[in-house]
Amino acid sequence: MPLMTRDDYIASLRALKRRVFIHGERVENVVDHPLVRPSLNACAMTYELAHASEHAALMRATSNLTGETINRFTHLHQSTADLIAKVKMQRLLGQTTGCCFQRCVGMDAFNALDSVTYEMDQALGTNYHARFRAYLRDVQTRDLVVDGAMTDPKGDRRLSPSQQADPDVFVHIVERKSDGIIVRGAKLHQTGALNSHEIVVMPTQTLGETDKDYAVSFAVPADASGIVMILGRQPSDTRKLEDAPRDVGNREFGGHEAVIVFNDVFVPWERVFMAGEYAFSGKLVERFAGYHRQSYGGCKSGVGDVLIGTAQMLAQYQGVDKASHIRDKIVEMIHLNETLYACGIACSAEGKPTASGTYLIDLLLANVCKLNVTRFPYEIARLAQDIAGGLLVTLPSEKDFAHPEVGALLQKYLRGVANYTTDERCRMLRLLENLTLGPGAAAYLTESMHGAGSPQAQRIMLARLADLDTKTRLAKRLAGVESL
Repeated sequence: MPLMTRDDYIASLRALKRRVFIHGERVENVVDHPLVRPSLNACAMTYELAHASEHAALMRATSNLTGETINRFTHLHQSTADLIAKVKMQRLLGQTTGCCFQRCVGMDAFNALDSVTYEMDQALGTNYHARFRAYLRDVQTRDLVVDGAMTDPKGDRRLSPSQQADPDVFVHIVERKSDGIIVRGAKLHQTGALNSHEIVVMPTQTLGETDKDYAVSFAVPADASGIVMILGRQPSDTRKLEDAPRDVGNREFGGHEAVIVFNDVFVPWERVFMAGEYAFSGKLVERFAGYHRQSYGGCKSGVGDVLIGTAQMLAQYQGVDKASHIRDKIVEMIHLNETLYACGIACSAEGKPTASGTYLIDLLLANVCKLNVTRFPYEIARLAQDIAGGLLVTLPSEKDFAHPEVGALLQKYLRGVANYTTDERCRMLRLLENLTLGPGAAAYLTESMHGAGSPQAQRIMLARLADLDTKTRLAKRLAGVESL
């Protein structure tokens, strides 16, 4: 059965020979680096839960390519039931880790590429679909983590890729050879890149004929020659370097983002899934974005569950959980969170098969889901901070609590309800700080805003997909003005 264990996964990352920079230094042992390990632990949970019998229905699927049992993160959706199971799996993992677990982008890239390469082959007589499926069979068999890379630096956003002063601010083909292509450029905001075995690159926007060299999609190993990865910073990230685990908040799990640079990377033709077919670039971007906007209905509601639980416990520690305004705030948080989840389920239930047989979510509802995600987590976080009080940002450090002189004073004066310890209250405050102000806020808040496209991208899609002509015909019929 092609399912790696948690230990298998970690060992497989150790075998990679990558060029990685963290805080200005080249790092050889990425797996054990304290700024990376929490994110690795979160990604490893996608393997651990796949071996838990109680979660098998969500975490596993039967491959339509091999007939084998595989991790759902490498699966091509074959029904609306698959689409719904995906959202439920993501909520489970959000609840379990309280952060980003990093495999969603690759999964969404697989499903977008499958249908688009099929349709590209049908229209143009190319053979990308067979290449892609052969690649995905290997990913499924080896149960790999694949980083989905879409976002280019973009440079001067008034200009198309070919008009840029520096042509490399969009990933592009610099040479076509008999055995493959050579690519150059960079991808930003790459979630879980340092925990990935492979990178799948897609174009970042709809392209025209003059930009055809930028209409490129391919897969490369994460340690391919010419690839450089640079870890991004997060709020309060250096707390992970201190000997004070309580101050980190989420002590075991976390996320990370990275810049990936492609310095004349060679890609063999069997790993190339688009090479100049610019007319299909927009379709690939649109479908990938739709799948990823669906994903946020699952992962963000799962982390939202953790945040709501944190706020509820702080209310109990402080003795205000029975106050009517506190209960109202908790209920509002629940309402907002379940609305996100409902949108993720709705766009899944309304999904339809594409020509390749892979199911696509309802794009309109997926965009509604993501537009809500750009707002609701911020309100949930605001309400949670309201309940927590000012100690959220004035709490002394763990080392102060361990000090022989002031530690006892802090234990005395920061105690809440007598049934709970000061330590319990402080740990919960640090978790809330992590989720809404610290490293966790990068995934729960900023990613909610900009991941899978910022709000204007969803508004553009809503305007395109809403079918206003049908709505106006309905109104005209009921108003009796059809023939006027």
